[in-house]
Amino acid sequence: MNFRNGKKLTSFQVIVYGFALVILTGSLFLMLPMATRDGQGASFLDAIFTSTSAVCVTGLVVHDTATYWSAFGQTVIILLIQIGGMGVVTVAAAVTMVSGRKIGLMQRSTMQEAIAAPKMGGIVRLTGFVLKATLVIELIGAAAMSQVFVKEYGLVKGIGYSLFHSISAFCNAGFDLMGEKEAFSSLISYQNNPVINITIMLLIIIGGIGFLTWDDIRTNRFHFHKYRMQSKVILTMTSILLLLPALYFFFFEFADISAGERVWVSLFQSVTPRTAGFNTADLTLLSEVGQMIMILLMLTGGAPGSTAGGMKTTTLAVILLSAWGVFCRKGDAQCYGRRISEETVRYAAVVMIMYLTLCVGGAIIISYVEGLPMLTCIYETASAIATVGLTLGVTPGLGPVSHIILILLMYCGRVGGLTLVYAAISG
Repeated sequence: MNFRNGKKLTSFQVIVYGFALVILTGSLFLMLPMATRDGQGASFLDAIFTSTSAVCVTGLVVHDTATYWSAFGQTVIILLIQIGGMGVVTVAAAVTMVSGRKIGLMQRSTMQEAIAAPKMGGIVRLTGFVLKATLVIELIGAAAMSQVFVKEYGLVKGIGYSLFHSISAFCNAGFDLMGEKEAFSSLISYQNNPVINITIMLLIIIGGIGFLTWDDIRTNRFHFHKYRMQSKVILTMTSILLLLPALYFFFFEFADISAGERVWVSLFQSVTPRTAGFNTADLTLLSEVGQMIMILLMLTGGAPGSTAGGMKTTTLAVILLSAWGVFCRKGDAQCYGRRISEETVRYAAVVMIMYLTLCVGGAIIISYVEGLPMLTCIYETASAIATVGLTLGVTPGLGPVSHIILILLMYCGRVGGLTLVYAAISG
């Protein structure tokens, strides 16, 4: 591994520097004249914002992806999304495996940290499974959506659109190419299309439940009692966080559309805050309650070791179970008959406080600088720190200071606040 001042880099530092290096490289490519449709290239701030958003699989943009970036620029963006979604370390491990070189102990430790594996044993096998499963799932998603896109855009462009949106959805990125119809419109034109809705939602959920959960499902099938406790918690929390918001959206939002259309819209808007960034409805029309629910869903995010961001479903579960234990005057928080350690509870509390502090702190600065309502700013900062990409439409019009804040939030959200702290104090 690389050395700095004569010291070997820790696994945390490798992750932090690895993401930063990919972001910077992506920015340089996006600044090339061939990356934009006007042949001028993007400014450094626009390029690094877009590169950060892609690598951190967020989806916030300062320019419409379809109309501003050329085919080359869009290719760079989707490659950055793929690298960021799978994880820089996982991609590097894949290159090492393909080249036939041996993966050392330090690399295995870094791979363990990158995908939140509980132990180092079997990490190479698990990484191989992740790579194969990612390829298969993205191809299946693209094949499903090609039924719609090929018919609408022709063979070559339709296949390209299918692959782009499949990778973007599975990696929970939220970048789209629908700006040709209307700038920044996301998937609103496919609001009632069952193929696009079902495929995108499944890709988001599969990408967001985490690589270890896939492994549990593959190994233990329908024997839920054999799953790791983490997988049980992830699947339980994911089900709850999908169902309850969908019911709220169906009964209390989107009253101007029919009940049948409202089913699709409600389900999609419940799934997409799990850090995906697509939308099939105008989010500015949501009530303040609806927007606040989406903020909470965004901050929660997906599972550890997944393509999703946020403070994670397991963190929320630990906090809730700990609070329940206090209310019931029990000694320790428990889950599925097992005790949750005090260290785990403290870790979850620190993560939650860190996310809330960064989200609210960033929103306060943006609100002051831009003169925007606080709720609107919290929506944007929550989207950034949780690497979601949903927006109320204000991000493209923000000034340089606000864009820099969002860049830092996206980076912290993808790498992980604690990873940055450990990288800074270790070695």
